[in-house]
Amino acid sequence: MSLDLADVLAFASATAEDAGREILERDGLFPQAPSMKGLRDPVTEADLASERLIVERLTGRFPDHAIFAEEETRVGSRAGLTWYVDPLDGTVNFSQAHPFFAVSLALYDGPRPLLGVVHAPRLGETFAAAAGRGATLRSPTQAAAQPLSVSSKQALIEAVLATGFAYRRHELVDNNVGHFARLVLQVRGIRRAGSAALDLAYVAAGRLDGYWESDLNPFDLAAGALLVQAAGGVVSDMHGGQDWLQSGSIVAGGAAMHAAVLQQLQAGAPS
Repeated sequence: MSLDLADVLAFASATAEDAGREILERDGLFPQAPSMKGLRDPVTEADLASERLIVERLTGRFPDHAIFAEEETRVGSRAGLTWYVDPLDGTVNFSQAHPFFAVSLALYDGPRPLLGVVHAPRLGETFAAAAGRGATLRSPTQAAAQPLSVSSKQALIEAVLATGFAYRRHELVDNNVGHFARLVLQVRGIRRAGSAALDLAYVAAGRLDGYWESDLNPFDLAAGALLVQAAGGVVSDMHGGQDWLQSGSIVAGGAAMHAAVLQQLQAGAPS
């Protein structure tokens, strides 16, 4: 079955925004006490409600597609058409009443990205992209969706980058602390905002000049990586290859900034 990517992208965007409304119904102005899946890894009722809505919509519209979601759902083989779903990326932020969290949806055909959506409910912004069709941002301040383009900065000293640290960083030899210490001395600033999906969306929008992180899951980065590529950026794993979806390590930015950050990461990699 051939897919009309524009139609499917509109469906995915509407689904992400509906899931965002489910989250906002459970949002509050004050911190909440989440359940814990691990030492630093929380889950809330909002995560589950968002995922259940998304999965119901996807299985109703595309019963033959596989779904790989964060909380409850693993359906089908990821060799073919597969949805990667992070129903609430930034659960720590959400539980702390911090507005930087998102719903992330992406459709892949095996390893090939087809479309992605990152919706930030509290910020009212929806980032969307389809392969070969560019990336856009729809926000409350704009009457129509605006095209996105990555930053053209080249020098590290001019750059504002973003990164993150794994929940299980206490277990990892390469836990990103060394990379952070190396790069923070060479750049204008580094942000650690707590949502990989939104960090990548911000790279696509030129709000951040680059991003790197490791030990991620496919649903964390599937949509955001496509946004960066569709906005004219470069995405690789930390070895400079294209195994970022499955390896969980990613470097993203405009061509020059991607190369500069990658060089520093490789120079400081543990032996």
